[in-house]
Amino acid sequence: MAGTHDDVRTAIANSFLSGVPPDLVQRLVQQAIPLDLEAGAILYPEEGDPRMALVISGLLRVYLTSAEGREITIRYARDGDVLGTVVTVAGPVRTPVQAVTDSRVLLLSVAVAQRLAETDASLAWAFAQEIARRLYDVLDELAGTAFASVRARVARHLLDLSHRDQETGRLTVTATQQEIADAVGSVREVVARALKELRGERLIHSEGGSTTILDPAGLHKTSGV
Repeated sequence: MAGTHDDVRTAIANSFLSGVPPDLVQRLVQQAIPLDLEAGAILYPEEGDPRMALVISGLLRVYLTSAEGREITIRYARDGDVLGTVVTVAGPVRTPVQAVTDSRVLLLSVAVAQRLAETDASLAWAFAQEIARRLYDVLDELAGTAFASVRARVARHLLDLSHRDQETGRLTVTATQQEIADAVGSVREVVARALKELRGERLIHSEGGSTTILDPAGLHKTSGV
């Protein structure tokens, strides 16, 4: 049973489901299906059946696509984050989800989640609180996109995308200039200039498709977060 695995228990403990009675969580995950995703794989296409997923490991992004094909990231999801809570309550939305790194998720049954929430107030309230948090996050992201400079947005997304390198101990980002541009909702040429400025200030070092954050505090200050 999926709910008995250590990695799943850890993810649940780090999620908003940690405040839900254990027996209810067990019923929620008992029909769940683990899914491994390679970096770049799409978990939720723009069109498709509603899905709910608990992130066990890795990093995923939720994004929007314009009619011209431009993309902008509106949320990153890590271990313990739950994707699809809004979809479970309100139905499908056009926000694809893509794995940024190799990731593992637990696909939860939307039908089971809906049935349990309709009959148990504690789960329904947990869903309501999670949806409210997601709304506040989207408002923060909207403000950052609307009012922050591309340079500040690049700094913020580098911090969001970073992971600790096991050998050097430094924060590292594995992403191309185009992928960063997609994340911040800009074009590659503008992002390339922003990265050059950050390199010139010794905040980051770039080599190939990898970026090392030399000064996390300075980059955080630049991001304006």
